[in-house]
Amino acid sequence: MNSNERSPDFTFSIAAKLRAAGCVFAEDEARLLAAAARTPDELAAMADRRASGLPLEHVVGWAAFCGLRIAVDPGVFVPRRRSEFLVRQAAAVARPGDVVVDLCCGSGALGAALAAAVGRVELHAADIDPASVRCARRNVASAGGRVYEGDLYAPLPAALRGRVDLLLANAPYVPTGAIGLLPAEARLHEAAAALDGGADGLDVHRRVAADAAQWLAPGGRLLIEVGERQALQAVGIFERSGLLARAVRCDELDATVVIGTMPGADRATRRHRDRE
Repeated sequence: MNSNERSPDFTFSIAAKLRAAGCVFAEDEARLLAAAARTPDELAAMADRRASGLPLEHVVGWAAFCGLRIAVDPGVFVPRRRSEFLVRQAAAVARPGDVVVDLCCGSGALGAALAAAVGRVELHAADIDPASVRCARRNVASAGGRVYEGDLYAPLPAALRGRVDLLLANAPYVPTGAIGLLPAEARLHEAAAALDGGADGLDVHRRVAADAAQWLAPGGRLLIEVGERQALQAVGIFERSGLLARAVRCDELDATVVIGTMPGADRATRRHRDRE
């Protein structure tokens, strides 16, 4: 255990600083900072960065997600707890050996969490942001995942076309006009490209859905997170792209996921035929 955790007075003073800066869970955050810091001076510096508004995850270098510690570098999108619902939905239908692609992967949290839940998968991920790509490579390394830098499908190996069983895309879905309403932690310290979804928040979703049929295997699924009020429109986008679509909701996590299925033989049937 870090020696800072055995200094209640010092940790209390850190908590007081964080509380004064508006951190709602100041005591919990102070304990996390104390566990991460190697010296009292480093702890004080970390507390100063947090008090200035830097996201806690960027200060300590990781985020808790689906029971994992996901490395999160400065500027990289911090995985939200609500996105655990998307992972649950994917895990409910995933099978060992599935080909999984995580688009707009950010830190790679979705792919890493799904691989941990399912076991052996063929994991690929892509993001347009170089910092996110570097971060994701660390997070998916234990699952043997590969991460590519580029815009959506563009950097993916052509050999994946028509083979993807699960396509995950936590694409940005905040409408441009609402960006200014986001908490300062996100607005000031995460890349705009990871937040801004265009006029109605669904610009990237349209692009993902439009080309999904080229990459999904028969019976493969596309899962995307959206806002609750965007669900009906997103379902329509999926359907116009040739997918069978539905929306699912988790009130506990305030999370909405739209799932599109590629028509055709289900994966179990397809694999049985492939073995014959």
